[in-house]
Amino acid sequence: MTLKFCSFASGSSGNCYLVKSNNTAILIDAGISGTRILAGLEDTETLREDISAVLVTHEHVDHVRSLPVLSKRIPGLCVYANEATWERIERPVPEERRRTFATGEDFQIGDLTIRPFPVPHDAAEPVGFSVFADGRQISVCTDAGYISEEMFAEILEADLLLLEANHEKEMLLFGRYPYHLKQRILGDEGHLSNLSCGEGLCRIVNENPKKRQVLLGHLSNENNTPDVALQAIINTLEEESIFTGDDLKVDVVLRDRMSRIYEL
Repeated sequence: MTLKFCSFASGSSGNCYLVKSNNTAILIDAGISGTRILAGLEDTETLREDISAVLVTHEHVDHVRSLPVLSKRIPGLCVYANEATWERIERPVPEERRRTFATGEDFQIGDLTIRPFPVPHDAAEPVGFSVFADGRQISVCTDAGYISEEMFAEILEADLLLLEANHEKEMLLFGRYPYHLKQRILGDEGHLSNLSCGEGLCRIVNENPKKRQVLLGHLSNENNTPDVALQAIINTLEEESIFTGDDLKVDVVLRDRMSRIYEL
């Protein structure tokens, strides 16, 4: 079985990811326009009717923007969120399309096993997702103020890990954001910095030096750039004598364009 991953967009202006096996295809979040999502499906040779579900990490608009459009334009699509998130989602989804999961409890969609796990962020009950199939794991974890122990345990075994590298701290501190927004981003329910992301990756590699693909995501348009994020993470890794290569590959997924298709 082949397990594939593609980022349609990853950033503060919108997020959407495709995960597909030979028999099942799902989206994680739908925070960009429906037009872009449907174009992404076409570009990845994924029929819209093959999309079984959208998994929702939390209720912020950059993760749920197109739920109503997709509910209308993809036949049979189901939208999965936990109960607290459903209570906060303002975008209308038909009742018959809604599914509710319990954070921390596995559930099945086709041949994919889904595990939602808690992340620290200023939302009702935010989660990351791990997707398992045929002994392989893809984990998507953004919008986290820090890497909690529970979050770390969930992503430690991932073969492909999308991890937030939202901002370069100095760019944020000296940038034009108002003080209260800077404090929110830097707080324990905000967003991971490049340094926090890099330090987390060092710990992951040291505790479990397996072959893995790491994708840096949810970059800020104001307080980061792809080059700055990638170099900051590489510098942090190399300070711990961890080097990228065949066993550790690190890429950046962008806010305004699709990534390549990654295969496991």
